Amino acid sequence: MKWLYQKLLRPLLFLMNPEFVHDVFVSVGSFFGKTSLGRSVIASFYKYNGGKATKTVDGITYQSPVVLAAGFDYNGHLASILDCMSFGGVEIGSVTARETKGNPRPRLKRMIRSQALVVYKGLKNDGVEVIINRLKKMKKPEGFVWGISIAKTNDAQTVSREAGIEDYTLSFKRLNEENIGDFYTINISCPNVHGGESFTTPDMLSPLMQSLDKVDCEKPIYIKMPINLPWEEFNDLLAILDRHRVSGVIIGNLNKEYDDADFPDEAPPKYRGGLSGKVCQTRSTELIKQTKSQWGNRFTIIGCGGVMSPEDAIEKLEAGADLLQLISGMIFNGPHLMKKIAEAVANRQKESSEVLQ
Repeated sequence: MKWLYQKLLRPLLFLMNPEFVHDVFVSVGSFFGKTSLGRSVIASFYKYNGGKATKTVDGITYQSPVVLAAGFDYNGHLASILDCMSFGGVEIGSVTARETKGNPRPRLKRMIRSQALVVYKGLKNDGVEVIINRLKKMKKPEGFVWGISIAKTNDAQTVSREAGIEDYTLSFKRLNEENIGDFYTINISCPNVHGGESFTTPDMLSPLMQSLDKVDCEKPIYIKMPINLPWEEFNDLLAILDRHRVSGVIIGNLNKEYDDADFPDEAPPKYRGGLSGKVCQTRSTELIKQTKSQWGNRFTIIGCGGVMSPEDAIEKLEAGADLLQLISGMIFNGPHLMKKIAEAVANRQKESSEVLQ
């Protein structure tokens, strides 16, 4: 399957508009996820059934430590098929209080030599109420984890601090009221919205967390962190989160530094969206190491950014990550990747167990 994807299917797909390809895959995945036969077909190719790769984090057991990161299944259409591809969970969204149409096209661009994507979606999604109703009607696969990423609606109405906080809090409140999702992520660091990353400073983050603290929630809460801040400023945000009801952090979001790409000439001539993929690898791993060193086990760490191979996955785990998230690795290297990562993690856990014995 790896050879088929990389030598035949990927070259063909990469001739097409990336957003069109994404939409086709979402439609196909949604179709296969609706029936037992469809699920069985996908599972026969991509589901990991080998040694133990499960991991329990914050009271939730993941059959695989790999979670589909927010930004791919932003409307919750794939939540009943992804377990068949060796994902242990999905982070749906980012979801906003109101429907968001997204930024003007083009919203995706491939940087093929750099193994990166220019992402300019602008939080396109159907809005929290529509997504709640969709997930209510969907059969949740046994043992599969649904996380929900929450962001502020991408329009001029949420530019002010007060309006932005109200927007976040409304979505968070509604998801908890309807008991949708096994965990929640607060996306404070999306760079492609009105007002920019307005909640990535202590004076903005603190009142947001104070508002969210007032909402009844029994589930783990994670914060999606930026990766372009110096460590001192990043750590200042962690110090704020330490004072609130936060289980952990996702490290991290898109990279805004185009010069970090292996081939910067592939990027747009001026800034138009953040970069995902290999270009995030070094920054995210270093921040994971520093967070683990500084805070120990205070924060669950979910490693996201540049997981392009099983070796990259193990590197993130050894740096201090408890779970993994990816999107670009699947796009550039194929849907077999999650199965290969699960195999590598199972082997790592087996070796660790044998050493302890």
